Amino acid sequence: MTTVAIVYFSGYGHTAKQAEAVLAGAASVADAKIYAIDSEGNLPESAWEEISSADALIYGSPTYMGGPAWQFKKFADTSSKPWFGQAWKNKVAAGFTNSASVNGDKYSTIQYFWTLSQQHGQIWVGTGLMPANTKAHGPDDINWTAGFAGALAVSPSDASPEEAPRSGDLETAKLLGKRVAEVAAKLA
Repeated sequence: MTTVAIVYFSGYGHTAKQAEAVLAGAASVADAKIYAIDSEGNLPESAWEEISSADALIYGSPTYMGGPAWQFKKFADTSSKPWFGQAWKNKVAAGFTNSASVNGDKYSTIQYFWTLSQQHGQIWVGTGLMPANTKAHGPDDINWTAGFAGALAVSPSDASPEEAPRSGDLETAKLLGKRVAEVAAKLA
């Protein structure tokens, strides 16, 4: 069976909610597991071997000040060990991010994930979704933030994780997880 590893950091719980949606989508097609980076930027040592054995890796972090959280960056820097052995080469990769603003420079975080994936020799998969970009669309619609390179979510700064990300962003994340698992299965 195809395996998908979802590696993410969440500062306030909103990105964790998005990660759970990615997991639900991936798990509908493959054996999927979530790996939360802790507040110190660490993963359990056993997680590294499991991540390296997965067919696909999906990266997630909130967008803080135009990029991923430092905890995710620490994970990325630590991935130089698998990089040296080319452990993630030819694995499928994707990403998701969340911030309080509609734009919030989320693309910079997705671009960071893409660069990380390319350094590892991975195969990037975007959302494959059309945007919800008419006057009738809003936060409850799939891909209302028009993310093509990765799943983008908005959690207003005064919203709890129970309130945001909203249903459209969570469904978008779920569809990204499913697509990544499907592509990984085709390539396996």
